Amino acid sequence: MKLLVTMGDIAEQEVDAIVNAANHSLLGGGGVDGAIHRAAGPELVEFCRNLNGCDTGGAKITPGFNLPARHIIHTVGPVYGEENGNEASLMSDCYRNSISLANNHGLKSIAFPAISTGVYRYPPDEAARIAVTTVAETLVSDESGTIEKVVFVCFDPWSQAIYQKEIEALQ
Repeated sequence: MKLLVTMGDIAEQEVDAIVNAANHSLLGGGGVDGAIHRAAGPELVEFCRNLNGCDTGGAKITPGFNLPARHIIHTVGPVYGEENGNEASLMSDCYRNSISLANNHGLKSIAFPAISTGVYRYPPDEAARIAVTTVAETLVSDESGTIEKVVFVCFDPWSQAIYQKEIEALQ
């Protein structure tokens, strides 16, 4: 299993699936969600209309449409301070459910953004720790899983350094 961190645009990642930090409607929004919807094209929103949204911590899969990635896994992260103290558990669920969905579809590579660290206000260092730890634990515990490579895609050098530190702490 490879855990990697890079800086760039999640919509440009050449992996089997990218993860979208979506809102409950799955119909697009701001930040990562809006960028992915714009890059994937109008077919994505039309496809998502039939998915009936997604709960916080849940995950749903769609085709990638105009993206280099064949699939998009949409997950709804927690809004920090508004989840009755369940933020960390819900954040873990985002990663665990996304990995599970990727494995169920036989995917080998997946790229994650920094879920909930934008308008959902999750502290970036805590979010990175939960993301890296949950992904590593999920990959190790699922012996039948197909995922071989996980990429954490960061928007800036500061976030990249946080994720790199968390990955190095596992070794």
